[in-house]
Amino acid sequence: MTDEDLYSHPGWQWSTYEGAELHTLLLGLHAPFRDKLKWLEDAETLTLRLRASREEVRKQGKPSNGSET
Repeated sequence: MTDEDLYSHPGWQWSTYEGAELHTLLLGLHAPFRDKLKWLEDAETLTLRLRASREEVRKQGKPSNGSET
């Protein structure tokens, strides 16, 4: 393996912010629509659970940042 082969490997390119963003976009291009829809539904479920948890904590009067006052 030459140095050129080593440094042209996608793993080196994907370890930067721009490379990671590009890699995510490339994965999205190859993902089926059903997987994308499932991911969105899971993200929505998580958001709703976090929002409900936050409201429950607020109703109980506890600090939301985890510190005791």
